[in-house]
Amino acid sequence: MTRAAVSIPSNIAEGCERDSKAENIRFLHIAKGSAAELRTQVYIAWKIGIISEDDKCIVVSELKQISSMLQGLIKYLKT
Repeated sequence: MTRAAVSIPSNIAEGCERDSKAENIRFLHIAKGSAAELRTQVYIAWKIGIISEDDKCIVVSELKQISSMLQGLIKYLKT
């Protein structure tokens, strides 16, 4: 879970340092994929009793917001 969580901002930063808009967008897609990966891991952690339902709901909601913001940025950069 830590690796997926760290991957999100790391890929955003890496994409911003790339020389082209296309590469930036590619890394934003990777960051979005990491958010989905982490969301899945949160559901699994909840299902096996590692985290509470309240914590699951909070983290999943935040990850959905992050994914939505990333998608908005991808859409903006494509125009």
